[in-house]
Amino acid sequence: MGTPVDQLVDLLDLEQIELNIFRGRSPEESLQRTFGGQVAGQALVAAGRTVAADRAVHSLHAYFLRPGVPGVPIVYQVDRIRDGRSFTTRRVLGIQQGRSIFALTADFHVAEPGGIEHQETMPDVPGPEELPSALEEVGARLGELPPFISRRQPFDIRYVERLRWTQEELAGVQPRSGVWLRTNGSLPDDPLIHVCALTYASDMTLLDSVRAPVEPLWGRRNFDMASLDHAMWFHRPFRADEWLLYQQESPIAHGARGLARGQIFDRSGQLVVSVVQEGLFRPLRES
Repeated sequence: MGTPVDQLVDLLDLEQIELNIFRGRSPEESLQRTFGGQVAGQALVAAGRTVAADRAVHSLHAYFLRPGVPGVPIVYQVDRIRDGRSFTTRRVLGIQQGRSIFALTADFHVAEPGGIEHQETMPDVPGPEELPSALEEVGARLGELPPFISRRQPFDIRYVERLRWTQEELAGVQPRSGVWLRTNGSLPDDPLIHVCALTYASDMTLLDSVRAPVEPLWGRRNFDMASLDHAMWFHRPFRADEWLLYQQESPIAHGARGLARGQIFDRSGQLVVSVVQEGLFRPLRES
């Protein structure tokens, strides 16, 4: 079976079945839908496999069209939209059981110098060495880990603020959340693997910021949640097996939808990735 990180790398290693057609595994899970980060990461792998090595992905924009079925393979069809002098564009359609479940557009850029340089400053938060892992926090509180925790095992995730477990603890909480994260082991040096691994992880905690003022982030949920769309901009090279700070906030939630945005910094304080996602939040009906 290998380690959880080995399994993640294997999950992202698609089978090429035609020039522009790839097939990815979808793990068996006792959940209603396939994890969105998995589909986004695999689709980006498919796009990257059709692009020259000197062009790194600089952005992706994706829509989750239908819930994926756990355990059923997903076929990724790549459309080579543009191969320009500086930019390459790919469109990827994820198909499962004959139906489109996911659509992604990714853009790749040749590295070139620029005359403008600025970024926001990384927040001053406790370092990862000072914090317990999420699995330690949750295990100590709940005893039994939730079934979806298996998808988080390839990553060491540490919340920069202690987890809250009661409604009383939520009083005055702002729609924000922050985590340190890295893979639970080394990844190959291929930059595409690091980008796709972080794409996988970026969907794990981003919508926490929408829920933070309303309910505990772990334990029984009062909402049926689903990712609607997802966008990422990759500003600088990074390694997903080294600590990254993922600061997340939600500027608005309304009409059963919540918007979340995140900034990802490396340990030196460089802003390496920006993320935006909208999620669906429907109150669960009492059975």
